[in-house]
Amino acid sequence: MKMTVLKSKRCSQLLFLGIMALTVTVISLLFFALLWKAGNLVDLPNLRVGFYNFCLWHEGAGALQCYQFPELEALGVPRVGLALARLGVYGALVLTLFVPLPLLLAWCNNNEGEWQLAVGFLATSSVLLASGLGLFLTYTWKWLQLSLLGPGALALGAAQTLLIVLLVATAVFPQRAKDRSWGAASSV
Repeated sequence: MKMTVLKSKRCSQLLFLGIMALTVTVISLLFFALLWKAGNLVDLPNLRVGFYNFCLWHEGAGALQCYQFPELEALGVPRVGLALARLGVYGALVLTLFVPLPLLLAWCNNNEGEWQLAVGFLATSSVLLASGLGLFLTYTWKWLQLSLLGPGALALGAAQTLLIVLLVATAVFPQRAKDRSWGAASSV
């Protein structure tokens, strides 16, 4: 009986450590894509497309020509759309930074409200990242191809996938912990 309780406790500790490791991984991927790679989804010698860079190859000059907003709007990239895309992806990074503290406090204090706060941050981050990336790709897809997307785009896609996995894990974890603690208490 004592062995079952210890095994259950160790399993929940490992699950919590896995959730924290996933959180750190998502934060690292978002930092890599948005700060280290400067938000560039494509970074080639003849094309640079990102949340703050929009450079196309100019045949006449034989170099990259970077566009700012009056020209971008003429190319079909709306100012409001790009601003919302930036808000989404960078907002997801900021909210994801707030996730580890409520998780740690909830784990130490056995407080489900703090755990639910972390779940809320994760859900909002996931929606913001998906919508921001979707908006940006919608407006810039005519200049992009799937084969041109670089490490920044791959990191954002991986971060979105892991955010969904993390959201499911954190939403399911408190229920599993309650079921196990109830089962251990009723068998004593």
